[in-house]
Amino acid sequence: MNTSLTPFINKILQKRWLRHVIFWILLLFCYTLAMKDGYGSIYESFNRNIILLVPQIIASYSLVYFLNPRFLYKKKYVVFSILFLIGTYVFSIMARVLVVYVVEELYREPPFRQESLFEIATDLKRLYKDFFYKVYLPVFLFASVKLIKERFEEKSRSELLKKEKVIAELNFMKAQIHPHFLFNTLNNLYVLTLKKSDEASDVVLKLSEMLDYMLYKCNGNSVTIAEEIQLIQNYIDLEQLRYGNRLELDFIKNIDDTQTQIAPLILVSLIENAFKHGASGTVTIPKIRIDISVKNKQLLFSIFNTKPTHVQKDLTNFKKGIGLVNTNSQLNLLYPNSHSMEIVEDRTSYNVKLQINLNTGNAETKN
Repeated sequence: MNTSLTPFINKILQKRWLRHVIFWILLLFCYTLAMKDGYGSIYESFNRNIILLVPQIIASYSLVYFLNPRFLYKKKYVVFSILFLIGTYVFSIMARVLVVYVVEELYREPPFRQESLFEIATDLKRLYKDFFYKVYLPVFLFASVKLIKERFEEKSRSELLKKEKVIAELNFMKAQIHPHFLFNTLNNLYVLTLKKSDEASDVVLKLSEMLDYMLYKCNGNSVTIAEEIQLIQNYIDLEQLRYGNRLELDFIKNIDDTQTQIAPLILVSLIENAFKHGASGTVTIPKIRIDISVKNKQLLFSIFNTKPTHVQKDLTNFKKGIGLVNTNSQLNLLYPNSHSMEIVEDRTSYNVKLQINLNTGNAETKN
């Protein structure tokens, strides 16, 4: 199809009345061609079929817009059946009357005897043998098209609601992450200002970059892996300023394409957890190792941290609340059936391994 005609066709199809007119014109055209041999000419076939459009149209709209919604869809099957049978009788009579008093007047050689209305109404055999199918084949076709359209619209509405639900849930989870990060970063800044550290200005700069990222860049459905890594690097830098030489940290990156797209804020809760439960504990020299690898849009992420041997109270509710639940929820929404996460924990360490196929994310939530 010529792509230049597509907007014009779409504009036409958006007009409901015009769609209906096109349907009946096409039906008349098809009936005229199909019956031209039986009636002797296209002209006579056209005239006969255009007359029959009257009962066909009335019967179609009566069924689709009155009987179906008021009785069939409400499961009033007995009333529906009775009214439907009455309709078939009435509209078959209407078709026969139009043929006898209009069509035969045009094409039948006089003199001829016309059936009376009483004879037409009482000849049930001829009504249902010759006229029922002439009226109700188009009716059933019209009803089928209407049913298919309703099912398609219902499916579209369902998909739209599902998409809106996903977006709402993601926005809610992002709203949870933003204040959580802000609180921890400001806490780090507070510690440095108490120490009167010259590094406080660097913290303010990095905090500004992080807020710009989370408040503006994260409004999109995806960011580049380079942007996400820069956020992580800023967060790590802030934490290293706080802990200094007391923390052993390795951040290893192996990215084949820095423009690979990823949903924002997927990894930050896991990294924050490592600092919160590793570096903030009582381990003499806490260790954190972060590995991020992206190859052919396959993300491999691993974060390892040591932890104190005694049980710490989970003030961040990571295992029960925002952290792990949030991360799992985002993964399930954005990368359904395209990710796996493994947590290995023992008495002295905690290790999270995450794999994501970035090429098969949820299309509903991507740009």
